[in-house]
Amino acid sequence: MKIVLCGSMAFAEKIVYLEKELVSIGHEPYLNKLVKSYLDLKEEKLKQETSKNKSKYDLIKVYFEEIKKADAILVINEEKKGIGGYIGGNVFLEMGFAHVLDKKIFLLNEIPEVSFKDEIVAMNPVVLNGNLSLIQ
Repeated sequence: MKIVLCGSMAFAEKIVYLEKELVSIGHEPYLNKLVKSYLDLKEEKLKQETSKNKSKYDLIKVYFEEIKKADAILVINEEKKGIGGYIGGNVFLEMGFAHVLDKKIFLLNEIPEVSFKDEIVAMNPVVLNGNLSLIQ
């Protein structure tokens, strides 16, 4: 299955790890090259300039195009900012793209307690609770 990996750059290390895990169980993950580059950044200031990078590399459109070619997305939603299963703005957009394109949506962890929880639930994601073998 072709799967686009979506998640906050704060989870970059986990995203890279999951890419390898998905390959090992026979899937074809898409991981934007900037995720690995992000891990190599040494200066915290560079990591904080995400809006510039999103615009410079047109990441919203890049992910839309990749989701169109995929079978599914995997949302890497770890705890962040005290929110279990954190889903940020960009990832929520990517979930919306997947939903309207009739792609499967997998959440690595639970649906977060956020103001837009009803919208997430309405997209009918499959919550994996960390178990990648449930991806089908």
